[in-house]
Amino acid sequence: MGRESEAAGARAAGREAGSRAALRVLTYNIHRAIGVDRRFRPERILAILRRYDADVVMMQEVDEGARRSKGLDLARVLAEGAGYPHLAAGYNVSLRHRKGRYGNATLSRFPIVRERNIDLTIDHRKRRGCQHTTLEVPVPGDEPRHLEVFNLHLGLSAREREKQVGILVRSEEFKCVDGGCSSLVAGDFNDWRSRLRPIFTEVFGFVSATDHVPVGINGAIPTYPSLAPRGALDRIYFRGRLRLQRCWRSRLQVARLASDHLPVIADFVADPDQE
Repeated sequence: MGRESEAAGARAAGREAGSRAALRVLTYNIHRAIGVDRRFRPERILAILRRYDADVVMMQEVDEGARRSKGLDLARVLAEGAGYPHLAAGYNVSLRHRKGRYGNATLSRFPIVRERNIDLTIDHRKRRGCQHTTLEVPVPGDEPRHLEVFNLHLGLSAREREKQVGILVRSEEFKCVDGGCSSLVAGDFNDWRSRLRPIFTEVFGFVSATDHVPVGINGAIPTYPSLAPRGALDRIYFRGRLRLQRCWRSRLQVARLASDHLPVIADFVADPDQE
Protein backbone atom coordinates (compact mmCIF):
# COMPACT_ATOMS: atom_id res chain seq x y z
CA MET A 1 0.00 0.00 0.00
CA GLY A 2 2.93 2.32 0.59
CA ARG A 3 3.96 2.21 -3.07
CA GLU A 4 0.45 3.13 -4.18
CA SER A 5 0.22 6.02 -1.72
CA GLU A 6 3.57 7.28 -3.01
CA ALA A 7 2.37 7.01 -6.61
CA ALA A 8 -0.80 8.93 -5.80
CA GLY A 9 1.24 11.68 -4.16
CA ALA A 10 3.61 11.90 -7.10
CA ARG A 11 0.68 12.20 -9.47
CA ALA A 12 -0.82 15.04 -7.45
CA ALA A 13 2.54 16.83 -7.53
CA GLY A 14 2.70 16.33 -11.28
CA ARG A 15 -0.74 17.89 -11.72
CA GLU A 16 0.44 20.95 -9.82
CA ALA A 17 3.51 21.30 -12.01
CA GLY A 18 1.61 23.34 -14.60
CA SER A 19 2.50 22.97 -18.26
CA ARG A 20 3.92 19.45 -17.85
CA ALA A 21 0.60 18.08 -16.63
CA ALA A 22 0.44 14.48 -15.50
CA LEU A 23 -1.51 11.83 -17.35
CA ARG A 24 -2.57 8.59 -15.68
CA VAL A 25 -3.81 5.64 -17.70
CA LEU A 26 -5.12 2.28 -16.56
CA THR A 27 -5.70 -0.92 -18.52
CA TYR A 28 -7.84 -3.68 -17.05
CA ASN A 29 -9.44 -6.90 -18.24
CA ILE A 30 -12.40 -6.76 -15.87
CA HIS A 31 -13.68 -10.28 -16.72
CA ARG A 32 -17.24 -8.94 -16.97
CA ALA A 33 -16.99 -7.82 -13.31
CA ILE A 34 -17.19 -11.50 -12.31
CA GLY A 35 -14.49 -12.17 -9.74
CA VAL A 36 -12.40 -15.21 -8.99
CA ASP A 37 -15.11 -16.11 -6.45
CA ARG A 38 -17.52 -16.31 -9.45
CA ARG A 39 -19.63 -13.47 -8.11
CA PHE A 40 -20.81 -10.56 -10.25
CA ARG A 41 -19.70 -7.55 -8.27
CA PRO A 42 -19.31 -4.37 -10.38
CA GLU A 43 -18.91 -2.39 -7.17
CA ARG A 44 -15.45 -3.97 -6.77
CA ILE A 45 -14.38 -2.71 -10.19
CA LEU A 46 -15.80 0.70 -9.28
CA ALA A 47 -13.77 0.79 -6.07
CA ILE A 48 -10.59 0.12 -8.04
CA LEU A 49 -11.35 2.77 -10.66
CA ARG A 50 -12.12 5.34 -7.98
CA ARG A 51 -8.95 4.48 -6.07
CA TYR A 52 -6.62 5.09 -9.02
CA ASP A 53 -8.57 7.99 -10.56
CA ALA A 54 -6.98 7.52 -13.99
CA ASP A 55 -7.56 10.03 -16.77
CA VAL A 56 -8.02 7.24 -19.31
CA VAL A 57 -9.29 3.73 -18.55
CA MET A 58 -9.03 0.93 -21.14
CA MET A 59 -11.14 -2.09 -20.22
CA GLN A 60 -11.62 -5.46 -21.86
CA GLU A 61 -14.35 -8.10 -21.46
CA VAL A 62 -17.04 -5.52 -20.79
CA ASP A 63 -20.63 -6.83 -21.00
CA GLU A 64 -23.66 -5.11 -22.43
CA GLY A 65 -27.10 -6.60 -21.98
CA ALA A 66 -25.87 -10.03 -20.87
CA ARG A 67 -27.86 -12.12 -18.40
CA ARG A 68 -24.71 -13.05 -16.44
CA SER A 69 -24.19 -9.33 -15.68
CA LYS A 70 -27.88 -8.65 -14.93
CA GLY A 71 -28.49 -7.09 -18.34
CA LEU A 72 -26.46 -4.01 -17.45
CA ASP A 73 -24.56 -1.77 -19.80
CA LEU A 74 -21.38 -2.22 -17.78
CA ALA A 75 -19.37 0.47 -19.59
CA ARG A 76 -22.01 3.09 -18.78
CA VAL A 77 -22.51 1.88 -15.21
CA LEU A 78 -18.79 2.07 -14.51
CA ALA A 79 -18.35 5.40 -16.30
CA GLU A 80 -21.17 7.02 -14.37
CA GLY A 81 -20.18 5.43 -11.07
CA ALA A 82 -16.54 6.51 -11.36
CA GLY A 83 -17.32 9.97 -12.74
CA TYR A 84 -16.13 9.64 -16.34
CA PRO A 85 -18.02 12.03 -18.64
CA HIS A 86 -16.85 10.39 -21.86
CA LEU A 87 -16.96 6.76 -22.93
CA ALA A 88 -16.76 4.64 -26.06
CA ALA A 89 -17.52 0.95 -26.34
CA GLY A 90 -16.74 -1.53 -29.10
CA TYR A 91 -18.56 -4.85 -28.80
CA ASN A 92 -16.93 -7.68 -30.72
CA VAL A 93 -18.69 -10.77 -29.40
CA SER A 94 -22.40 -11.59 -29.37
CA LEU A 95 -23.24 -14.35 -26.93
CA ARG A 96 -24.51 -17.44 -28.75
CA HIS A 97 -27.96 -18.66 -27.71
CA ARG A 98 -27.97 -15.99 -25.03
CA LYS A 99 -28.81 -12.33 -24.86
CA GLY A 100 -26.05 -9.73 -24.79
CA ARG A 101 -22.56 -9.01 -26.08
CA TYR A 102 -19.15 -7.93 -24.83
CA GLY A 103 -15.98 -6.19 -25.93
CA ASN A 104 -13.70 -3.27 -25.11
CA ALA A 105 -14.56 0.07 -23.51
CA THR A 106 -12.60 3.27 -23.02
CA LEU A 107 -13.49 5.77 -20.29
CA SER A 108 -12.03 9.26 -20.44
CA ARG A 109 -11.86 12.53 -18.54
CA PHE A 110 -11.21 14.17 -21.90
CA PRO A 111 -13.58 14.59 -24.85
CA ILE A 112 -13.59 11.73 -27.34
CA VAL A 113 -13.58 13.38 -30.75
CA ARG A 114 -13.32 10.22 -32.85
CA GLU A 115 -13.95 6.52 -32.28
CA ARG A 116 -13.97 3.35 -34.33
CA ASN A 117 -13.82 -0.37 -33.68
CA ILE A 118 -11.17 -2.24 -35.69
CA ASP A 119 -12.12 -5.86 -36.35
CA LEU A 120 -9.16 -8.14 -35.56
CA THR A 121 -10.99 -11.44 -36.06
CA ILE A 122 -8.95 -14.15 -37.80
CA ASP A 123 -10.85 -16.69 -39.93
CA HIS A 124 -13.45 -18.51 -37.83
CA ARG A 125 -11.78 -17.91 -34.51
CA LYS A 126 -13.37 -16.02 -31.63
CA ARG A 127 -14.15 -12.43 -32.57
CA ARG A 128 -11.59 -9.90 -31.37
CA GLY A 129 -11.24 -6.15 -31.75
CA CYS A 130 -9.28 -3.00 -31.11
CA GLN A 131 -11.12 0.15 -30.19
CA HIS A 132 -9.49 3.33 -31.49
CA THR A 133 -10.37 6.64 -29.86
CA THR A 134 -8.94 10.10 -30.34
CA LEU A 135 -9.01 12.17 -27.16
CA GLU A 136 -8.73 15.95 -26.99
CA VAL A 137 -6.39 16.68 -24.09
CA PRO A 138 -6.19 20.25 -22.74
CA VAL A 139 -2.73 21.81 -22.47
CA PRO A 140 -2.26 24.76 -20.08
CA GLY A 141 -1.45 27.90 -22.05
CA ASP A 142 -1.69 26.13 -25.41
CA GLU A 143 -4.11 24.53 -27.84
CA PRO A 144 -5.53 21.10 -26.93
CA ARG A 145 -3.62 18.12 -28.29
CA HIS A 146 -4.81 14.77 -29.47
CA LEU A 147 -4.05 11.52 -27.69
CA GLU A 148 -4.56 8.45 -29.87
CA VAL A 149 -5.69 5.41 -27.87
CA PHE A 150 -5.82 1.83 -29.16
CA ASN A 151 -7.57 -0.47 -26.68
CA LEU A 152 -7.29 -4.11 -27.73
CA HIS A 153 -7.86 -7.73 -26.73
CA LEU A 154 -5.87 -10.29 -28.72
CA GLY A 155 -6.37 -14.01 -29.28
CA LEU A 156 -5.05 -17.06 -27.50
CA SER A 157 -2.60 -18.47 -30.08
CA ALA A 158 0.74 -16.86 -30.97
CA ARG A 159 0.09 -17.06 -34.73
CA GLU A 160 -3.36 -15.53 -34.31
CA ARG A 161 -1.93 -12.63 -32.30
CA GLU A 162 0.74 -11.93 -34.91
CA LYS A 163 -1.91 -11.75 -37.62
CA GLN A 164 -4.08 -9.50 -35.47
CA VAL A 165 -1.24 -7.06 -34.91
CA GLY A 166 -0.66 -7.11 -38.67
CA ILE A 167 -4.29 -6.08 -39.23
CA LEU A 168 -3.94 -3.32 -36.64
CA VAL A 169 -0.78 -1.75 -38.02
CA ARG A 170 -2.15 -1.87 -41.59
CA SER A 171 -5.44 -0.25 -40.58
CA GLU A 172 -6.14 3.31 -41.71
CA GLU A 173 -6.64 4.33 -38.08
CA PHE A 174 -3.13 3.25 -37.14
CA LYS A 175 -1.38 4.35 -40.34
CA CYS A 176 -2.85 7.84 -40.16
CA VAL A 177 -1.32 8.55 -36.72
CA ASP A 178 1.89 10.53 -37.03
CA GLY A 179 4.84 9.00 -35.17
CA GLY A 180 5.30 12.18 -33.14
CA CYS A 181 1.71 12.22 -31.90
CA SER A 182 1.07 11.00 -28.37
CA SER A 183 -0.23 7.45 -28.73
CA LEU A 184 -1.08 4.46 -26.55
CA VAL A 185 -1.60 0.83 -27.49
CA ALA A 186 -2.81 -1.07 -24.46
CA GLY A 187 -4.98 -3.93 -23.30
CA ASP A 188 -4.93 -7.69 -22.93
CA PHE A 189 -2.29 -8.89 -25.40
CA ASN A 190 -2.26 -12.51 -24.19
CA ASP A 191 1.45 -12.26 -25.07
CA TRP A 192 2.99 -14.71 -22.59
CA ARG A 193 6.47 -14.71 -24.15
CA SER A 194 6.65 -11.06 -25.26
CA ARG A 195 6.87 -12.04 -28.92
CA LEU A 196 4.91 -8.95 -29.97
CA ARG A 197 7.20 -6.51 -28.17
CA PRO A 198 9.73 -6.13 -31.04
CA ILE A 199 6.96 -5.27 -33.49
CA PHE A 200 5.89 -2.29 -31.42
CA THR A 201 9.28 -1.21 -30.06
CA GLU A 202 11.67 -1.91 -32.94
CA VAL A 203 9.42 -1.46 -35.97
CA PHE A 204 6.96 1.23 -34.88
CA GLY A 205 8.99 3.16 -32.30
CA PHE A 206 6.86 2.51 -29.23
CA VAL A 207 8.23 2.10 -25.71
CA SER A 208 6.87 -0.56 -23.38
CA ALA A 209 5.71 0.97 -20.11
CA THR A 210 5.10 -2.46 -18.61
CA ASP A 211 8.63 -3.86 -18.96
CA HIS A 212 10.99 -4.19 -16.05
CA VAL A 213 14.63 -3.18 -16.44
CA PRO A 214 16.63 -5.04 -17.59
CA VAL A 215 14.16 -6.67 -19.96
CA GLY A 216 14.25 -10.44 -20.24
CA ILE A 217 11.86 -13.03 -21.58
CA ASN A 218 9.82 -12.63 -18.40
CA GLY A 219 10.69 -8.97 -17.98
CA ALA A 220 7.17 -7.54 -18.14
CA ILE A 221 4.88 -6.95 -15.15
CA PRO A 222 2.86 -10.13 -14.46
CA THR A 223 -0.89 -9.59 -14.09
CA TYR A 224 -2.49 -13.03 -14.56
CA PRO A 225 -3.90 -14.88 -12.74
CA SER A 226 -4.75 -12.23 -10.19
CA LEU A 227 -4.26 -14.40 -7.11
CA ALA A 228 -0.73 -15.47 -8.10
CA PRO A 229 0.38 -13.53 -11.20
CA ARG A 230 2.75 -15.31 -13.58
CA GLY A 231 1.74 -14.08 -17.03
CA ALA A 232 2.39 -10.54 -18.29
CA LEU A 233 -0.74 -10.43 -20.42
CA ASP A 234 -1.77 -6.81 -19.85
CA ARG A 235 0.53 -4.26 -21.46
CA ILE A 236 0.92 -0.58 -22.26
CA TYR A 237 2.99 0.74 -25.18
CA PHE A 238 3.46 4.46 -25.80
CA ARG A 239 5.19 6.91 -28.13
CA GLY A 240 5.16 10.59 -29.03
CA ARG A 241 5.02 13.45 -26.55
CA LEU A 242 4.93 11.27 -23.47
CA ARG A 243 7.51 10.46 -20.82
CA LEU A 244 6.88 7.58 -18.44
CA GLN A 245 7.15 8.33 -14.72
CA ARG A 246 6.16 4.94 -13.32
CA CYS A 247 4.13 1.86 -14.12
CA TRP A 248 2.85 -0.78 -11.70
CA ARG A 249 0.15 -3.37 -11.15
CA SER A 250 -2.47 -2.95 -8.47
CA ARG A 251 -1.70 -4.42 -5.07
CA LEU A 252 -5.13 -3.75 -3.62
CA GLN A 253 -6.74 -6.75 -1.95
CA VAL A 254 -10.00 -6.08 -3.77
CA ALA A 255 -8.17 -6.31 -7.12
CA ARG A 256 -7.10 -9.88 -6.33
CA LEU A 257 -10.79 -10.84 -6.18
CA ALA A 258 -12.53 -8.51 -8.63
CA SER A 259 -11.24 -10.17 -11.84
CA ASP A 260 -8.85 -12.89 -12.94
CA HIS A 261 -6.51 -10.11 -14.18
CA LEU A 262 -4.88 -7.30 -12.20
CA PRO A 263 -5.13 -3.73 -13.49
CA VAL A 264 -1.98 -1.95 -14.67
CA ILE A 265 -1.50 1.76 -14.04
CA ALA A 266 0.98 4.13 -15.72
CA ASP A 267 1.79 7.78 -15.02
CA PHE A 268 3.13 10.05 -17.76
CA VAL A 269 4.18 13.67 -18.16
CA ALA A 270 4.62 15.66 -21.35
CA ASP A 271 8.08 15.10 -22.84
CA PRO A 272 9.76 18.47 -23.54
CA ASP A 273 12.22 16.79 -25.94
CA GLN A 274 9.29 16.04 -28.25
CA GLU A 275 7.98 19.58 -28.34
